[in-house]
Order: sequence, then C-alpha cells, then structure tokens
Amino acid sequence: MSYTVKEIYYTLQGEGLHTGRPAVFCRFTGCNLWSGREEERHTVICQFCDTDFIGTDGPDGGKFETAEALALAVKEQWRGKNDGTIPFVVCTGGEPLLQMDETLVGAFHAQGLEVGVETNGTKPAPSGIDHICVSPKAGSELVIHRAHELKLVFPQEGASPEAYTSLEFDHFFLQPMDGPNREENTLASVRYCLDHPKWRLSLQAHKLIGIL
Repeated sequence: MSYTVKEIYYTLQGEGLHTGRPAVFCRFTGCNLWSGREEERHTVICQFCDTDFIGTDGPDGGKFETAEALALAVKEQWRGKNDGTIPFVVCTGGEPLLQMDETLVGAFHAQGLEVGVETNGTKPAPSGIDHICVSPKAGSELVIHRAHELKLVFPQEGASPEAYTSLEFDHFFLQPMDGPNREENTLASVRYCLDHPKWRLSLQAHKLIGIL
C-alpha cells in the first residue's frame, strides 16, 4: 500500500494531553468529512476545519510507496538530542485513518517511534497505536468509543459534551472553536470545565505562540 502525505515537520504538539511535547507531525491527505475545497465548505459535516490537507506540496510531503519509506522520512525529521527520549510521531490530517494500517504502525515502531494519531473517530484504528486522540464532529458517527483522549471542539450544535461523557476515554478535553467567536467560545469552554470537572481545557498553543 502507498501513502499520500501533505507534509512532515518537527514541532511542539499544541493541543490536548501532549501539549508542549516535541513531535514529528505526519499530515495525511484526504478526509471523509470534507473535501478541503472552500467552495464546498458550507455543504459538509465539518465546516470549521482550519487545516490544509489537499495535495502533497507541503514540507517533505509526497507519495510514499512503502510503509518503511514513510517511517524513515518521519524519523529523519526528528531533531531531539539522544537523551533517551522516545521520538514521537503524530499522525494527523485530514483523516489519517483513511490510510493508516498495521503495516505502517509496525514500520514506525521499527524506527523506534511512539505513534500517536488524531482522528475524527469515524474509522476503526489499526492495532498497535500508542496514543489515540478522537475529535468528534457533529453529524458524524463515532466508531471509536474507547481510547486515550477525547478532544471536543466547543461549541458544536449537535455535539454537546454530555453526549460523550459515558464513553471510555482516559481524558476529556474541551477546545474552543477558532474563528471570529474564539474569545466567546473560550470563555464558554472555561465555564463548562469549571462546572464539569471531568473536562479539561485544551488551547491551541501553537497558534498562541506562532509556530506550526
């Protein structure tokens, strides 16, 4: 199986449980909730997506003919010093689970990488992934009901936090929806977390400090 990747880059994780952790981001092309074309945004399930996942023109993007080739390309981006820290790859998109399989997870592990994935939760995950973060979207059907982290963009009409609290996730995060109402959404998220301590606040730290 080949893999089509928008970009691969080394940065700090900006959201959720691993905020601030150095990681190589591997952004896959394609999504099952939006084509990525602006002219179609108002017709799709996820209308607030803020990511460009079309094409392979990003840094070190391309089509990789084997899992081993992609895993090597990811490992080569890791710039952490040899201090015993396990290199971390975050597979994102788009929707990474449209392309990821057990072969790729195994190839990442063979390169000594810890494997994380950020998914909308509508596709089953291959076995072996070390950390799964599910970000539900209103109007879509979750097939992943148990994982490490649930990160809900808030507020979403039709996707209230109450709809997810009974699921078997280790951590629950509310992330204010970006856009013209970000300040209002942030205050609403803070209030909700204070009233419902099962939920923790996730901010997009990479945007706040101006990094990828």
